[in-house]
Amino acid sequence: MTARMAPSGAQVRTAGLLAGLFTLSAAAAAYEIVPASVTPLIRDSLGIGAAAAGLLVTVMYATSVVASVPAGIALDRVGVVRSVVAAGVALLVAGAWGYAAGVAGAYWWVVASRVLGGLAYVVLWNAGANLVGEAVTPQRRATAVGVFTASAPLGFALGQFGGPRIAAVAGWPAVLPTFAGLAVVGMVIFLVTTHGYEFSVSAEVPDRAALVSLFTDRGVWTLCLLCFIAFDLYLVLNSWLPSYLSEGLGVGLALSGLLTAVFPAVGVVARTGGGVLSDRLFDGHRRPVAVLAFAVATPGVLGLVVTRHVGTVVGLVVVAGLGVQLAIGLLFSYVTEVVASEVRTTAVSLLTAAGLAGAGLAPVVAGGLIERVGYQTTFLVAGLVGAVGVAVAWRAPEPADAVDAART
Repeated sequence: MTARMAPSGAQVRTAGLLAGLFTLSAAAAAYEIVPASVTPLIRDSLGIGAAAAGLLVTVMYATSVVASVPAGIALDRVGVVRSVVAAGVALLVAGAWGYAAGVAGAYWWVVASRVLGGLAYVVLWNAGANLVGEAVTPQRRATAVGVFTASAPLGFALGQFGGPRIAAVAGWPAVLPTFAGLAVVGMVIFLVTTHGYEFSVSAEVPDRAALVSLFTDRGVWTLCLLCFIAFDLYLVLNSWLPSYLSEGLGVGLALSGLLTAVFPAVGVVARTGGGVLSDRLFDGHRRPVAVLAFAVATPGVLGLVVTRHVGTVVGLVVVAGLGVQLAIGLLFSYVTEVVASEVRTTAVSLLTAAGLAGAGLAPVVAGGLIERVGYQTTFLVAGLVGAVGVAVAWRAPEPADAVDAART
């Protein structure tokens, strides 16, 4: 998919496009995480256990992992622009459906609504990353896509912060349509800034040979492995740091939650920063930033093994968060630059599936390790995984544009 814009007002339209897609993605992320912020209320209202309550978040990850690649293949054939609007509408329907089911006390209908929300989320993420990357020049692609990916941690922060406050006023079911409803703002911005403007969708429809080439490309799988590792580290710390601060270091639960919030919060800067570093400092080369990201994150995680000072732990978490999310912000532009144009959205979808698989497995595996060997050994294992990321990043391919520029 290639977005072609007239020279007049191109920067304004591109900024509007990015703002609309950013808002849509942030709305979907807030909707995704918000049940976690009101879990006790959900359990009391629906009479369910912790595992059933956790499913309300997990089901969206599971849906996204399963649906990501098929959705990407469909997007490459149907086109991402119309899909953005359709996914935004689906998110609104999911929010309203979840509210009605929650008020009625129908747990499984709430779960079903979250499946629809998961489908909307993965389409918005994959289509948004591709469309933003195609709407700018190659010299600015990593920066623009990095800004777009910062929508996820911002959405998480909105959901975690706003969920309890909305629930206190209107009841917990209201959190679902409230955050899904932010999609209206995103769609209005998207449609207004692109009204009367024709987006040209590439006529290159991927055939079987193109898809086979994609799925057998070693470079693509290298980047998918990096994405798996990055999200694995991200969720290990995001999931278990509050418990570690509370149980291991004696920090109060409220303060531990506040301190942990620093970890995703730095992603707003780091996810954008990965693209800026690559585009401006490394002249479009992607591999150095990928190596740097894991080289920064790994000592941050390993440092948790040897210190129990709360201030030092928080500092190490900031370092680890910056490193991990430098990688996440970069990879979603990186992968589109090492594949043929007709399979770019499919490549983003494959990367998304790999990352969300790592995100889904990490909390469970880390929890099992913590029960058996404790927090310090678990952090040691996570640090070793980060070191593997350094080695894998060293083997990552460079985009052809950067290689050509280096030769001239």
